[in-house]
This record gives sequence, C-alpha cells and structure tokens, in this order.
Amino acid sequence: MGKIIAVTNQKGGVGKTTTSVNLTASLAAAKRRVLLIDLDPQGNAAMGCGIDKQKVSHSSYDLLLETVPASETIINVPELGFAVVAGNSDLTAAEVHLMQADRRERRLADVLLPIKSQFDYILIDCPPSLNMLTLNAMVAANSVLIPMQCEYYALEGLSALMSTLKSIQNSVNPELYLEGILRTMYDDRSRLTKDVSEQLVEYFGNKVFRTCIPRNIRLAEAPSHGLPVLNYDKTSRGAVAYIALAGELIRKEKN
Repeated sequence: MGKIIAVTNQKGGVGKTTTSVNLTASLAAAKRRVLLIDLDPQGNAAMGCGIDKQKVSHSSYDLLLETVPASETIINVPELGFAVVAGNSDLTAAEVHLMQADRRERRLADVLLPIKSQFDYILIDCPPSLNMLTLNAMVAANSVLIPMQCEYYALEGLSALMSTLKSIQNSVNPELYLEGILRTMYDDRSRLTKDVSEQLVEYFGNKVFRTCIPRNIRLAEAPSHGLPVLNYDKTSRGAVAYIALAGELIRKEKN
C-alpha cells in the first residue's frame, strides 16, 4: 500500500515545489513507483515536470471533486519515470466547492483509496497556505514533510504548522506524523543558517533530515526546462542532495 506524504509549509518560497518534484524524481530513480499530486493552484509542480497545466484534460480539481475516476486524472511521464496529477488555477474554484461538500476535509483521502496500492509513494505538493486544499492533503497523508529555510522568521512559521499538525492528529487524522524537516537553500557559510539549523536539531532531533539541500544554480534552472534537476544535470549538487534525501527516506522505511 502506497505511503502518502504531504509536502507542506504555509510560508512561500521555501523550496516546497522544488522538493516535491525532485524528491519524486529521485524516488523514481531508486525504482520506486511514485505519483506526484500538484495541489497548488499555481501548478508549478506540473510545469516542473514538463506538463502544460492549461492543456491537461483532467487536473487535481477533477480528482478532488470526482468529476472523473481518479485513474483518469493521472498523467504518466515515462521519460521521467513517474506519474503526475497536474494542478492549475481551477483549484481555486475547487476550494470554494469543497466548503459546501460532504466529508469536505476527507475528499482527497477517499478518492486516493482505490489507486493507493498502485504506488510505493504518493507525494502531494500543497499550496503555501493552511487552507481547505492543504487540510485535504494532511488528512489523506500518512506523514508530513516540511521544507524550510534556516532563517529566523521560518522558525515562527514552523511553530504554527506544528500546531496545525497537532490539531489534525487530535481530530481527523490521528495516524498523521511528522516525516521530517528538510533544510533547504542551505548556505553553510552563513552564521544565521548554522544557528537556526542547530536550534532545529536541538528541538526536533532525528526528525530533521541529515540531508541539506544547498543553494544551487542548476536546481533553480531545471524548472524552466520542464525537468527535475536529476534529468537536467544529474551531477549537480542539487541532484546529488535530492538523491541522498530519497535514500534517507527509503532507509527510514526499512528501520
């Protein structure tokens, strides 16, 4: 049965979509069956996989509102080795429809049930806010992966996200747990980066991934080519870091 991981942080610009796309590609390179669900109305995860978000027949809007069977929303991308459910601006309307729907916070969990076993991992790229879409992702998920920059304001946002996680555990998804915190855009020359990093490890211990994702020009360039960094430049520091992260995730499963 596939493991569902919500990649979330209500703060924008922390490398959430970059992590969703590149961790998906790295898990696929490790011969895992992976589905990436783009739940962000910006649709950047789909674009980062070379998919034209405006031309897809069915998107994650259709997945959430069950306008077609879940299987019809899945786009296989054989050259990348994984599958994608694309997101686009229709998701803004989906959020409005969900507010009036039955089991509104469980819609994603319900629709993923029939296809879950087809994948080893399902990664969900969440929007940068704690809205109904993010809530659906966290209710459907087994675990939450939080990418964050090592800067002062990020710690404040993290504490709000941990409160949300706890309230979801106490109400609609008691099995949900923190997969880990991923330090992104990591600059080991910065004193602030090191200080915040040390605070994270002190507070969260082994819930902080050992892998840090560095600032890397190849990582920044890859989306404009519609490719994960692994397919754009597999020798780059960014590609090597995400391969290491996938390895860390897979080893955790075995322990």
